[in-house]
Amino acid sequence: MPASEPRRITESGLGAWLIKGNADNSPLAERFAADPHVGRWCVQRNYRSDLMRTGQAVVFWASGSRSRTVPYGVWGVGQVIGEAGTDEGGSWSVPLSLDILPEAERLTREQFRAHPVLAGAEVLRQPQAGNPSFLTVEEFRALRELLA
Repeated sequence: MPASEPRRITESGLGAWLIKGNADNSPLAERFAADPHVGRWCVQRNYRSDLMRTGQAVVFWASGSRSRTVPYGVWGVGQVIGEAGTDEGGSWSVPLSLDILPEAERLTREQFRAHPVLAGAEVLRQPQAGNPSFLTVEEFRALRELLA
């Protein structure tokens, strides 16, 4: 498979969904300082969003420019709590129970990239891909160990 093509994920290969928010395009740090709970997030309607099920793990990845001082990377972990579908505004999204971690507990992009298992994660290989992205079972296990 060419490097530019995203890998196809299956339920058996899924460790966690990974949803992204661009902290350069919206004030995520301020938003989550006021309310660290994420109850819903936008996703693209595709085979991946069709695979999202209640109880599956989900990771929040803050993205943005490397020149900014915000420490981008893993900002939170939670669960999918319902099927993806249209929200009140008509956008495709998924209901979540996810809490943003205190800044000191977040995993930076550099820490994530430095781990031998996580260095190959889709979020690093395909940073512009739409939501949802994913972590394999092995990648999510490695992430949980780093966050512990």
